[in-house]
Amino acid sequence: MSGGLLVAGTTSDAGKSVVTAGICRWLVRQGVKVAPFKAQNMSLNSFVTRDGAEIGRAQAMQAQACRVEPTALMNPVLLKPGGERSSQVVLLGRPVGEMSARGYHGGRQERLLGTVLDSLAELRATHDAVICEGAGSPAEINLRRTDIVNMGIARGAGLPVLVVGDIDRGGVFASFFGTVALLAPEDQALVAGYLVNKFRGDVSLLEPGLDMLHGLTGRRTYGVLPFRHGLGIDEEDGLRVSLRGTVRESAVAPPVGEDVLRVAVCAVPLMSNFTDVDALAAEPGVVVRFVDRPEELADADLVIVPGTRGTVRALQWLRERGLADAIARRAAERRPVLGICGGFQLLGEHIEDEVESRAGHVDGLGLLPVRVRFAREKTLTRPVGTALGERVEGYEIHHGVARVAGGDPFLDGCRVGQTWGTHWHGSLESDGFRRAFLREVAAAAGRRFVPACDTSFAALREEQLDRLGDLIEHHADTDALWRLIESGAPRGLPFVPPGAPA
Repeated sequence: MSGGLLVAGTTSDAGKSVVTAGICRWLVRQGVKVAPFKAQNMSLNSFVTRDGAEIGRAQAMQAQACRVEPTALMNPVLLKPGGERSSQVVLLGRPVGEMSARGYHGGRQERLLGTVLDSLAELRATHDAVICEGAGSPAEINLRRTDIVNMGIARGAGLPVLVVGDIDRGGVFASFFGTVALLAPEDQALVAGYLVNKFRGDVSLLEPGLDMLHGLTGRRTYGVLPFRHGLGIDEEDGLRVSLRGTVRESAVAPPVGEDVLRVAVCAVPLMSNFTDVDALAAEPGVVVRFVDRPEELADADLVIVPGTRGTVRALQWLRERGLADAIARRAAERRPVLGICGGFQLLGEHIEDEVESRAGHVDGLGLLPVRVRFAREKTLTRPVGTALGERVEGYEIHHGVARVAGGDPFLDGCRVGQTWGTHWHGSLESDGFRRAFLREVAAAAGRRFVPACDTSFAALREEQLDRLGDLIEHHADTDALWRLIESGAPRGLPFVPPGAPA
């Protein structure tokens, strides 16, 4: 049996995804054949594998950290929220239906444990090590009975557990102690120790606390990772960025030309695959921001309506906020607008939806000669084509089937004036196409913006993954970490009372 490790966290966003990716990149640089794994992922940011399976984008990026092709085995259960109380369940890359949170945790989740353990065993049989990522906190005592992603998978597969805590939030010592102290004795026996994330300052000031934590719990700290700006991999939760005040702002490199280019992304409800704009944000001189008011479109050179898990709901939201009228005025003035996937669908004339919203016939914004009918079967493909004289690669994840009845061809969609629409996610990661598209946008916007001739989004992503690997290599006890991966949790770890409630 190969080695393995579960990276758990004291909270959501403690840094599990980036630590998992960093460990994967560190291992592969040591010549280890490694794979990522997350038993269950809740995310609106997903990806399509070469064989047409849908998995979380974080696991696809972790696979890239491992320098292997992503597969459905790496994320056997994906939950795609359709609202506050229900999600689409994607099992081994294929949607199997909608389910309420109560219905899922009330029995369905527990029955998936066998599938999850089989997927993990298959990965472990073909790799030297599998680095697993947990979800939320392992000490969610209300969900422990049906857990298949934290201690459920750790106990089922005999994995040692490393608990990550974000010290930048404060309370990391209490979080570490409380996480262990709320676990059953059998679960505690697998928790080997801790990893501190996002530390600022002199580590020697932290060491007395780490020593006291070791004395209280009998568990060591495997590393203290310093705070670094601009580190991260594709985010999981598209619900967060749709809320004003928590939207991401891109860091802007100086422009190559005389002007910057301003991109406004409409933060529609249930926004999915908002990572499509990351390639734009990586371009020197391109300013990307997420917006939710019509006046915020006034100075934008390009407006993007992104993908969404609720096309009809997003359309209603745009109309209620006055954004729909603002986008229509832009289109009439031949100012650039790009719709991607659900954003493309709602720019069309009509939507027939008896699947996603069950709203039946709904009028779209009428900016593109497109009619959309939602099919029960989901389209999951990795298309390749050309546009603006450049090769383009992308991926499609949608129930809506578009019938294009005019305009100029644009990937699988069309273009009318300066309004563009396509189902293809990830197309802007194709460097030549992205530069050609930005030149068109700059010309239409009257901006003296020039795309950099040497920006490689793939190279930037590799550089990011190497930086994560460097964090582990330079700031974690890698010898101890490898012993943990290879041999499991140390024997004789003490029980920390009170343990899990009965």
